[in-house]
Amino acid sequence: MKISLFRYFVRQALANILDNRLVHLVGVGTMAIAFLIFDTFVLVFVNLNHWTVEWGRPLTMSIYFKGTPEKIVLESIEKELLHFPGVTIKRFISKDDAMETLRRQLGDKAGLLDGLEENPLPASLEIILSRDKAGDPLPYQMKRKLERIESVDEVHYSEEWIERIQAIMEVIKLIGIVFGGLLFLAALFVITNTIKLTIYSRKDEIEILKLVGATNRFVKIPFLIEGSIQGFLGGSIALIILFLVYITAITRVDLRFGFASLDIIFLSPQFTLFLLLMSIIIGFIGSTVSLGRFFRI
Repeated sequence: MKISLFRYFVRQALANILDNRLVHLVGVGTMAIAFLIFDTFVLVFVNLNHWTVEWGRPLTMSIYFKGTPEKIVLESIEKELLHFPGVTIKRFISKDDAMETLRRQLGDKAGLLDGLEENPLPASLEIILSRDKAGDPLPYQMKRKLERIESVDEVHYSEEWIERIQAIMEVIKLIGIVFGGLLFLAALFVITNTIKLTIYSRKDEIEILKLVGATNRFVKIPFLIEGSIQGFLGGSIALIILFLVYITAITRVDLRFGFASLDIIFLSPQFTLFLLLMSIIIGFIGSTVSLGRFFRI
C-alpha cells in the first residue's frame, strides 16, 4: 500500500470520527470502562503474583510460645535449631514487643487496645531457612519436631502461606480468563455497533463509491482504521485512569497506613504495550465483524 493512499485512508477515518463524534464518544467511553475493569483485575493479579514471589524468596519460620518462655528454654530451642542446615536465627519477639508493633501499625486506632486486661499476643522466635531446592521437606520436619516441645504453641512457616496463596491465585486466574472473555465480547459488541451506525450514516456515500468503481477493500479500510483508533483510544484512556488511581492509592497508603513493605507495583511497560495492542486488535476485529455484514468478503 502506497504511503499517500494510506494517508488518505487515515484522513477518511479521522473525518468520519469527527463527523460522528457523539457516537464515537459514547463508544470509546463504554470501551474505556470495560478495559479499565479488566486492566484493574490484571493489576491486582500482577501484584498478588509479585508479593507471592517476594515472600517466597526467603523461607521464614515463626515459632509461637505459650506465655513467656524462660531463658534456658529459649537457649535450648536455639541450640536445637542450629543443628539443622541453613538455619539463621533472626530475632526473638517478646509479648511486649509484639504489642508495641501492633500499636504502631494501628496508628491513630491504637487506643482500641487500651481496654485489654492482659496482652493476648504470643512471644515468638523468627528464623530464616536457606533452601537449595524446591519442595525441600526440611521446614515440615522442623515444624513437627518443634511443635513437640511443651513450651511451643504453634509453628508457621512462609511456604505454607505461599502454597495457599498460589492455590487461590489459580482460581483468580481462571476467573480472570472467563471475566476477560466476557469483557472482550462486550468491547467487541460496542465497536461493532458503533461502526455499524457510522456505516448506516454513510450508506449513500458508500453506494456512490462502489458505483464509480471503488473496490470493497478500498471502502472497508477507513472503517478498519476507525475501529482500531477507537480501540486504541479506549485502551489508552483506561490505562491513564488506572495509572492515576494507582498513583493516588500509593500516596494514600504510604501516608495513612505506612504499608510501604507491600511494594505495590504498576504494570510493566511491556505489559502496558501488550494491553494497548490488544485494545487495538479488538477494535480491528470489531470493525471486521461489522463490515462483514455489509460487504462480501
